[in-house]
Amino acid sequence: MVLNREVLIMDKYDRFVWRAGILLMVAVVLGASTGTAEEEKALAGDVQTDCSGPAETSDLELTAPIARWDEAIPLGNGLLGGLLWGGEQTIKLSLDRGDLWDLRRPEIVQQPDWTFATMQRLVGEKNQAEMLRRFDEPYNEACPTKLPVARLELRLSDDQPIESFALNLRKAVGRARIKGGDAEVFFSAVEPVAMLRIPDANVQPKLIASDAVKGIGYPPAVLGNDAGCFWLLQETTQGLKYAVVAATRTNGTTTEMALTVASTSEGSDPVAVGRRRVAKALDKGYQAMLEPHGRWWDTFWSQSGVRVPDVAIQRQYDLVEYFYGAASRRGAPPMPLQGVWTADEGALPPWKGDYHHDLNTQLTYWAYLNAGHFEEGSSFLDFMWNLLPEHRKFAREFYDAPGAAVPGVMALDGKALGGWSQYALSVTNGAWVAQAFYQHWRYTMDRAFLVDRAYPYLTALGECYEALLKPGADGRLKLPLSSSPEIHDNSLAAWLTPNSNFDLALLKWHFGALVEMAAVFGDGSAVERWNAVASKLGDLAVDDSGALWLSPDESLAESHRHHSNLMAIHPLGLLTIEGSDRERKTIEASLAQTAQLGTRSWCGYSFSWMACLAARAGKPEMALDNLDIFVRAFISRNGFHLNGDQIGGKYANATYRPFTLEGNFAAAQAVHEMLLQSWGGTIRVFPAAPTQWADISFQDLRAEGAFSVSAQRVQEKTVAVKVRAGRDTNLRLRDPFDGKPTTWNKDGVQLTGQDYTCALKTGETLEGRITP
Repeated sequence: MVLNREVLIMDKYDRFVWRAGILLMVAVVLGASTGTAEEEKALAGDVQTDCSGPAETSDLELTAPIARWDEAIPLGNGLLGGLLWGGEQTIKLSLDRGDLWDLRRPEIVQQPDWTFATMQRLVGEKNQAEMLRRFDEPYNEACPTKLPVARLELRLSDDQPIESFALNLRKAVGRARIKGGDAEVFFSAVEPVAMLRIPDANVQPKLIASDAVKGIGYPPAVLGNDAGCFWLLQETTQGLKYAVVAATRTNGTTTEMALTVASTSEGSDPVAVGRRRVAKALDKGYQAMLEPHGRWWDTFWSQSGVRVPDVAIQRQYDLVEYFYGAASRRGAPPMPLQGVWTADEGALPPWKGDYHHDLNTQLTYWAYLNAGHFEEGSSFLDFMWNLLPEHRKFAREFYDAPGAAVPGVMALDGKALGGWSQYALSVTNGAWVAQAFYQHWRYTMDRAFLVDRAYPYLTALGECYEALLKPGADGRLKLPLSSSPEIHDNSLAAWLTPNSNFDLALLKWHFGALVEMAAVFGDGSAVERWNAVASKLGDLAVDDSGALWLSPDESLAESHRHHSNLMAIHPLGLLTIEGSDRERKTIEASLAQTAQLGTRSWCGYSFSWMACLAARAGKPEMALDNLDIFVRAFISRNGFHLNGDQIGGKYANATYRPFTLEGNFAAAQAVHEMLLQSWGGTIRVFPAAPTQWADISFQDLRAEGAFSVSAQRVQEKTVAVKVRAGRDTNLRLRDPFDGKPTTWNKDGVQLTGQDYTCALKTGETLEGRITP
């Protein structure tokens, strides 16, 4: 193939600097054409679009026994997590706490020559053995690592066999259905405590320490009990201790229990902290504790809702939204690889349960924006913002650069863990993290967040990139080292000719976003500065068919799990189907090439991400096919994403079952991309709705520009759309009614080409209806 170096960037960065006034977005209820009874109702204004919260069919119902932790009922409140499982007469509750880490670091990563300069030298020397020793092998040491906590086991009376387990998503209550009734458990949404109610006055509780911590030098856990309270105290290192504390009371034939996990981060005596907490909860009682918990979840579910006709995809979508409420909470650490459900199988968690920024954290925090769960998503943003001083230090000490750099793989304290250096220490992963800050601003249009968080964060990373980029022989700016996750694994071949399309797309996006933000501030000098860098980055590499390459001299030649060369299409949106003929050709050729190479080397997240890519490319059937494969082949019976193919390798070679969350969240985002898109200053309702989804609806999904949008589709026709503005703004809405005459609820709505436009005040709602 002949390399085609055509420019694939937007003129004057129009995709980043939206025209003034189009800070958008929508919440509409429009009627549709006449025909069916539902359509007639729409014209009369009678269509019901209330679909907030989970569907009734989405609750989990799992036959007992549940013999594995990764098939358990997941419960949590952001800080604490629990997995409900077991069988016969034993209920098991595996416990987790998000901020419990062993942060001891390998000696080699603290040496003064553990630097980017050393990496460059070793790559130049092709000294792979030393590269692995310095940068890869430290990751194989046990620490740093997230810590599993313990397990509570409840032995029921012999005449109380467990029949099944269930999760009520709307109430966030787990149940073990037993002969004598339902044993219930919830992790309070407003207190750091779990409450249990068991229809057995003779239940026998036992706390079991994790065997995993024996291998990292901890002393045995100390068990204790006193006056109806019992506990497990684990001493770790660096002064950290944690305690699982529980207390029980009986009331007739029922046992109530309060349980918590406390640590020295809350006081020098975690057992005392825990005892006070559970005593207070038990004094209130199960029912009184349940009421504020239920109110919190009612508010959570009221934010938005989706209804699609595929029960399995609907269940996966609702479960993923539940995960945001159960596992991500402001004031607690954001979700790492397994969230607050660390593996309970006698070993430390897979991949240390860490924060991978070469895909995992980003996909995990994709779907909160459209769903309106901004508080839950802010857990990740707060966390990364608070680590900015650490990442400024990392830029200085590792890259010898100003600004800030985010390690591609890091521990709770933000420090680099090492690993495959091409990706674990890829500097551009930070730009992908930065996109979360940018998108939070675009969806909320919160100027204070832009001023105080988003622009400073992107600026800090931009300063580092600006310093690292140097002119090549062609005058284009290049990084010293470049890669494309996770092509060629950790071999020398993984060092690609700079700049890889992965690195280049992220750099283009990052500096373009800085241009946009600086323009909002009216900072002409900053616009000029960032524009100067962006203009010297060069072109995305494509072949003569238009397909995106890995790098300027290498095509994607094999099935590959990480769609790193396709970043410019999604999630970055540098190339769109509404762009030039050249862009459309590149999108089409790139997806065709990926399809031709097949899925044998894919993981579960590859399919859910591809569903997002296909939706952005206007290919609804392709999006649905990939989403369908994901929910059939890559999830456990409780909905957890298991990386390997669970139906015998039908779609992928890997059949292993490590659990990580990012594939789940990418699947939810694929549903969003099929129902609502708002990039480029325009709202698009049902932009990738497949024919199989003839009847679908959504309520109060969010769009860029602080809009809230609701819509309904009946027999493949949009019959209702409603748009509510979250700020004074101008709305641009792609015609959802296929050119049919439309009546609006307000004056001033104009149709220009394919788009309706109008001005909206804060809180104002635009509604339209096809003219009968």
